[in-house]
Amino acid sequence: MNTSKKLPMSRNTLLTLGAAVIGLVLLFVFDELFDRFTMQIFKLCAINIILALSLNLINGFTGLFSLGHAGFMAVGAYTCAILTMSPEQKEVNYVIQPIVPWLANVQFPFLPALLIGGLLAGLIGWLLGVISLRLRDDYLAIATLGFSEIIRVILTNAMTFTNGSLGLKGLARFTTMWWAWGSAILTTLFLVLLIKSSYGRAFKSIRDNEIAAESMGINVFGMKVLSFTISSFLAGIAGGLLAHYLTTIDPKQFIFLKTFDILLIVVLGGVGSITGSVVAAIVVTISMEALRFLDGPLNLGFMVTSGVPGLRMVFFSALLMVVVIYRQQGLMGKAEFSWDALSRIGLLPRRKSKSEKGGR
Repeated sequence: MNTSKKLPMSRNTLLTLGAAVIGLVLLFVFDELFDRFTMQIFKLCAINIILALSLNLINGFTGLFSLGHAGFMAVGAYTCAILTMSPEQKEVNYVIQPIVPWLANVQFPFLPALLIGGLLAGLIGWLLGVISLRLRDDYLAIATLGFSEIIRVILTNAMTFTNGSLGLKGLARFTTMWWAWGSAILTTLFLVLLIKSSYGRAFKSIRDNEIAAESMGINVFGMKVLSFTISSFLAGIAGGLLAHYLTTIDPKQFIFLKTFDILLIVVLGGVGSITGSVVAAIVVTISMEALRFLDGPLNLGFMVTSGVPGLRMVFFSALLMVVVIYRQQGLMGKAEFSWDALSRIGLLPRRKSKSEKGGR
């Protein structure tokens, strides 16, 4: 007979479960109360969380400087969009040249199409990693940036596959709040478990010192390729969600500026912090919409300026420069959220030590 006693759940586990329940309730309340525009921004926050975490896995935890994320997003977005479109939609979109016959009548549900888009992006990321990850620092950044531009040119010219510069329109709005935030939560949990595993420790050891990591028996090149592949897969998933969030895509949406937007979030949140990426993704996404008035005419009291398109991005670029100069570690540095940290600063009751629990 088993006489072992069940261990009580720890305080941190209970707090985590409670926070998860509150989060689900808030998602339901937001979906019911907020207007459509607010919910669109809310969903975009979730997509940017996935993108920031995927880029942080490469740049922050593995120590590789990649600038090709827009390309992986484009692969996932176009793959998911083409596979979910009905034959009638494809006929309406491909007006200059018809789509290749073997794709004309193919239609998948959203989830399989999303996963296929992520897997294809991951496969391309693996191929690019095998070819380019022996490069380091600026050379790797240039190689991945060149890859992203190659993908954009292919999308523009492969008319029978992507409809070229006309893009794809009238996509179904599959990216609901539950799809967006469910994917963001799963991605966050996956990254937390990955970084705490032996693979995560290998990634961080490569980031800190490649030579020392190799001397400890770590397959440095293999770990780099693995990190790059996982990151590419997540970027492809985010691209598929973005396509069915916007309901229209074209190659111009996946230029280098898209990678810059995600890099901005990672740097501001903290390179090497999952918590920082999540917080910064929400703050930056909301701020970009809140500061959209900067692109239009401004009444300064003594004068009215004409609209300057892109002025809000100048603001964020200046903010990035300030962070790089004065706080290179970003908002969180490499620190992560924990309930114990909240207890130490007095926001939660302090957990009793074993000696205190033992009595007087």
